[in-house]
Amino acid sequence: MEISEKLKLIQEGKLTPEENIKSFLDEIERNDQKGKKINAFLEINPNALLEAKEVSSKLREGKAGKLAGLAIAAKSNISVKGMYASCASKTLEKYKAGYDATVIKKIREEDGIIIGYTNMDEFAAGASGETSAYGHTLNPIAIERIPGGSSSGSAAAVAAGFCDLALGSDTGGSIRNPASHCGIVGVKPTYGSVSRYGLLDLSMSLEQIGSLSEDVLGAELLLEVIKGKDERDATTFDVKEKKEKIRKMNKIKIGIPKIEANKEIWELVRKRIEEVSKREGWDVKEIEMRYIDLGVQAYYPINYVEFFSATRKYDGRRFGEKIEEVCGDEVLRRILGGQEIAQAEFAGKYYRKALQAKKLIAEEFEASLKKVDCLIMPTVPRLPHKFGEKLSLEEMYNYDTLTVLANLAGVPAISVPAGKIQGIPIGIQIICGKFEEKKMFLIAKRFELEE
Repeated sequence: MEISEKLKLIQEGKLTPEENIKSFLDEIERNDQKGKKINAFLEINPNALLEAKEVSSKLREGKAGKLAGLAIAAKSNISVKGMYASCASKTLEKYKAGYDATVIKKIREEDGIIIGYTNMDEFAAGASGETSAYGHTLNPIAIERIPGGSSSGSAAAVAAGFCDLALGSDTGGSIRNPASHCGIVGVKPTYGSVSRYGLLDLSMSLEQIGSLSEDVLGAELLLEVIKGKDERDATTFDVKEKKEKIRKMNKIKIGIPKIEANKEIWELVRKRIEEVSKREGWDVKEIEMRYIDLGVQAYYPINYVEFFSATRKYDGRRFGEKIEEVCGDEVLRRILGGQEIAQAEFAGKYYRKALQAKKLIAEEFEASLKKVDCLIMPTVPRLPHKFGEKLSLEEMYNYDTLTVLANLAGVPAISVPAGKIQGIPIGIQIICGKFEEKKMFLIAKRFELEE
């Protein structure tokens, strides 16, 4: 059911918030830890039904907000007061959040109901959903294959019908990657458009909280609620002050960068671009981008150094266990790698050069997006691997090749289902200029597949 239909039923009293939440709780009970054993959730909000009852009272009084009665899952690295913000790590297994993150506060103000905490790659370090200390999450659509990560539980929860909407965080594709693999919509907003206060972040210069939904409208609605300047996060902007230029929808110009991806995936994505552009009368042109191949090479040194810095507070004295003593291999790799790169003798060779490449990529995206309305490409350049399949480190990191670009450039990006290959969902990625989310959503809606 589309979000607009669900909201209409709730507003008209044909579906109560309690009924909506109860139906999801029943489905989670049947198929998350039992039945299909998706393992999307780490914790269920024990007060969800009580909160739904309070929203029902507001509806009767005509005082309910934009998200009234909707069930929203939160990635377990976003603080929800009274719940265990573990980041799917033994490090924070006993850490109970003492406050709501700004995005959670905004959701509650609009009467959305946090249904539970979702599973994820440990400390958001991963692109497969396999590194959680509490077991991997299954892909509800392609059960033998990874769901993608690091927001694996959030994407799987939406795809499995365990919630209406979900929050994730995206450092280098952690929302868009699992959205693509699970056949749903995932949005990484412009850097600075959503508060990170209350986010146990992986990389402060790259990571953003974003939305996941079965349809574009749902992702747009949730982002509309959570965005905006926050005095507690100095990186945020007052989005209302930014005026985006939107061409008439019949004059949209699409740019296709020359990038490498699986042949079948590219053929599917190009076919979809051709279908939509022909129907809408849009122009399509190839775009030459000199620095696009530097994405992963620039991303990981920055990620490693910032991750090392961010994890120094997990020293065993303040937030549970000492991280190096209980974390998984990928988290430890990033800590040790960041420690090494941050040293004076290597900082100039790797870290500063990565920052220079980041600047070149950002400038190139800004210039390219002045010539076209959006850049379109596959979300992920390869099919998700099967559980148990061994990948080299290079192969694993190459999942991020096409998604890290928007993070490095600080621009918004959305993954929308483009179809399937061998029954496996494939996402198409649409990237627009900074603070051009409205335009991005308008274009993305044209790419939604008809059932």
